Amino acid sequence: MHFLVIGAGAMGCLFAARLKRAGLEVSLYEKIPERARRIRERGIQVEGVSGAFEVEVPVISRNAPALPDTVLLCVKSYDTEEASNTIAPWLKQETLILTLQNGLGNLEILERVFGRERVLGGVTSEGATVLDHGRIRHAGMGETSIGPPGDGAEKIVSAFRRAGFTCKAVDHVHPLLWGKLIVNAGINALAAVTRLKNGRLSQIKATRVVMEMAVREAVAVAQAKGILLPYPDPIGRVLDVCEATADNVASMLQDVLNKKMTEIAFINGAIVREGEALGISTPVNLVLTSLVKALQETYRERG
Repeated sequence: MHFLVIGAGAMGCLFAARLKRAGLEVSLYEKIPERARRIRERGIQVEGVSGAFEVEVPVISRNAPALPDTVLLCVKSYDTEEASNTIAPWLKQETLILTLQNGLGNLEILERVFGRERVLGGVTSEGATVLDHGRIRHAGMGETSIGPPGDGAEKIVSAFRRAGFTCKAVDHVHPLLWGKLIVNAGINALAAVTRLKNGRLSQIKATRVVMEMAVREAVAVAQAKGILLPYPDPIGRVLDVCEATADNVASMLQDVLNKKMTEIAFINGAIVREGEALGISTPVNLVLTSLVKALQETYRERG
C-alpha cells in the first residue's frame, strides 16, 4: 500500500515516519519550499515515547511521483480545500482519502471534492510536537479510529497496526469527531490565550472555570444535534486529557507562539456557528474565539 501524506507538520511527520519505518511505501507532500528542502536533505527525525529514529521519505511539492492507494490528510483545517483541489488531479478514482484533522468541516469539504464513497474520517489521540522542519517529538501514544468500516478501512487499519499504532475501524465516526472537538474546545484556545501548558489549565482555578464553561456549551450543542458522545463525563474527560498531557504545549498555543494562523474557526468557532444555527447561546466559546482571532490579527504588533 502506497500512502501519500499531505502536510509535514507534527502529525504528518509522525505517521509518515512510522509507516515508512514499517516498510510501507510513503510519500510526503509539503507546499512550503524550505520545509520540503530540509526534509529531503535530513529525512524525518523522531524522538520521544516511541524512541529516537530517522527515516528518509520522498518529499514532493508538485505532482505525486506515483499513484497512491491512500491519501492521509494532515494539514490544518483552513488548508483542507486548497490541498484537496491540489491533489485531486493526481489520484486514481479508487484512491481513498483519510482525514486525521482537528475540528469540524473537513469531512464535508473532502466529500464535496472526492465523493462520499472515497472519504474516511479519522480521530487520533497520538500527540506530537514540531521541534524543527522534519524534526518532531512524539509526546504521547493513543488510539486511532477510522470509519466507516469496509475493505479500504481494514487495509489502512492493518497498515497502521504494522507501523505500531493502536488502531481500529468504527461504524460511526461523527461522535468521535465531536468527542475530540469538545476536548480541543476546552483546551486549545485557553492555552493559546494564557500560554499555559495543558496540565496547568486544570490546576489553576480561574482557567478551570473557563474550561468547564466552554465544555458545557459545546456539550449542549452536541446534545441538541443528537450526537452521542464517546464518553459519559465530558468535563471529566477534558480534565483527564489535561492530566495525561500535562507537559504538552497545545497545538494552538504552538501556532500562536510561532505567529501562525490557528484552527480557532474550526474548533471553538465551529461550536459558536453550530450553536447559532440551533439557537443555543455559546458566549464563552465566542469570547475564546474572539481573543484568539485578536492575537492572530496583531502578531506584527507584538515582540
